[in-house]
Amino acid sequence: MGIDVWVRREPVAETVTPVAAEPAPVPVSPAAEPTPASAPGSDVATLDWAALEARVADCTLCDLHATRTKPVFGVGHREARLMFVGEAPGAEEDRQGEPFVGRAGKLLDAMLRAIGRDRNSVYIANILKCRPPNNRDPKPEEAAACTPYLWRQIALVQPDLIVALGRIAAQRLLDTSSSLARLRGTVHELAPTGTPLIVTYHPAYLLRSPGEKRKAWQDLKFARDFVARRSAS
Repeated sequence: MGIDVWVRREPVAETVTPVAAEPAPVPVSPAAEPTPASAPGSDVATLDWAALEARVADCTLCDLHATRTKPVFGVGHREARLMFVGEAPGAEEDRQGEPFVGRAGKLLDAMLRAIGRDRNSVYIANILKCRPPNNRDPKPEEAAACTPYLWRQIALVQPDLIVALGRIAAQRLLDTSSSLARLRGTVHELAPTGTPLIVTYHPAYLLRSPGEKRKAWQDLKFARDFVARRSAS
């Protein structure tokens, strides 16, 4: 299918800041901080997993509920040390109700295997729980409606590290207009939870630009080693 096989290998010669040293966290604010006072459905921050998933399944806070086939809640280990956050479901995700199951999802699975992980050992979610028509970018009001759900997922998982997959996910999470190139290579701190976050390329972008896989590999190795250090401390 045109997807390169990701395998373990010795570090490449390219020097990337995260691998060399763990940078000091850079505090930032989320795009739509879902505090109990401001979040759509002020009790979202109190929901357990079952209630949260049911709330997402019944959500009508934005127009996307009218065109979805299935909501895409999230998948993986609910106490994972490593969490991946993408932008929004695509067509195949909308059909199956699971994130990253198309061609980009197969590449993500290969990327996880390369660092000794699989989707059962990490947690995977998206900014949006419903597919935007024609895979367009999320509208601000759609992201604002869905962010409280993601924030609650992060609070429940309590990961050691979040990996933002792609520019849009990174910009939404970090409330910034900076480019992906500028956001890579730094450990950000996701306010108000204080969760460390790094940014890497979306698998769909890597399918279009395979020359960037070396940089993504560096990011993945850093994520693996960061979590290992946290687990050992």
